[in-house]
Formats: sequence, C-alpha cells, structure tokens
Amino acid sequence: MVTDFVTYLSFDGRCEEAFKRYEKVFKGKILMMMRHSDAPPGSGVPQNSETANRIMHARLEVGWRVSSHEQAPAHGSSKPQGFCVSVAVDDPAEAERIFGQLSEGGAIAMPIGETFWAQRFGMVTDEFGTPWMVNCEKPIG
Repeated sequence: MVTDFVTYLSFDGRCEEAFKRYEKVFKGKILMMMRHSDAPPGSGVPQNSETANRIMHARLEVGWRVSSHEQAPAHGSSKPQGFCVSVAVDDPAEAERIFGQLSEGGAIAMPIGETFWAQRFGMVTDEFGTPWMVNCEKPIG
C-alpha cells in the first residue's frame, strides 16, 4: 500500500541555498543535510574537491510532511518538466506571502489571484528552477 508521495528535487550546486530559502518560505525546519563528504569511502558517492561540500541528501519538515531534496551529481541535472510542486494553504494572505517569496528571482507563469475554484491561486518557477502552484481553495458549500 502506498502511504505517501514525496517530491524529490535536484539542484545543480544550489541545494543548501534552496533548502534554507524553503525553510523560511514554508516556516519549516531542516531536519538534516548530508554532504558528499559524509558518505563512507567505497559507497559510490563521488569524493573529490568539487563534490565534497555538495549536498547529497536533505530533509525539510513542513507541518507534518517531510520533503526530501538532493543536490544534482557533479555532471549536472536535467531541468524539471511535466510537474509542479503544489502548495495548499487555507488562508489567502498566507498564499500571497508564500507566492511572493517564491517569486523573488523567479518567473511568474500566472499571477496570484482569485479563480473560480480558489480564493488565491498562482503559478511560479522559483529562482532554483522549481515550478510551484500555490492554491488556497474556496470553501465548499
């Protein structure tokens, strides 16, 4: 039985920076950051001066959910496509705050505003290349 889906994001050299930004944006807590240099010898994790300080794996707790992220290998990563990370909030002001912070240095695909299904909805690709949808649904009924 599937118990959860976790979005595993890759960053090309900016994982620590992205994680610290997301910690602030989502009022979360970084639970761990493991660098390439933390991996034991012979583990298959690249161990050289270029990769030693790169983040191999990290976890961010937001509310009761834990998100995993990873630094792209030294040879690079592919651009994300075919998905958006969806953030659901229950307060329009919080939706606007999150959207505004994700938009800093990013590209807005759809400005945040009211839609037929949401009090606030907007789409943005942040400065790290991650596409986001921020959604604050209208109450049902």
